[in-house]
Amino acid sequence: MYCANCGTALGPGLSYCNRCGFNLREKNESNTGVISAFLTAITVLGTVGLAIMLFGAIVLRRKANLDPQLIGVFMMFTFLIISVTEFMLLRTLSKLTGTKESKARSLPPPVTNDLRLPRASNLGEPVPSVTENTTHTLEYVRRD
Repeated sequence: MYCANCGTALGPGLSYCNRCGFNLREKNESNTGVISAFLTAITVLGTVGLAIMLFGAIVLRRKANLDPQLIGVFMMFTFLIISVTEFMLLRTLSKLTGTKESKARSLPPPVTNDLRLPRASNLGEPVPSVTENTTHTLEYVRRD
């Protein structure tokens, strides 16, 4: 198993990545209820919109005796309103479903070779501590 954040190989039973500290526990929050609600809304809106457009044109022609050009304008505006609303719903749905995919695409590839050479540092050798070797070099002197 590999870390989803940094790609480090992981042992079984870990809750956090040893290298980057990423939370490895699965989250139980799912958007299936929201996604199904959006799909239902898109389907219902499309069906009802087409029904309003077609049966509205029939009713306007038979009962109101309107000019066919005016009925065509009514159908065009109804179609535009339904289309814009469907587009906005589809855009919101794609944002909900696209979040996991975009995170998965932005992850670095998993590291397969753990036998890497140490990287050279531009800082040079570390400065030795002031207290280094002090306890080893002290000699006790007896005073007479």
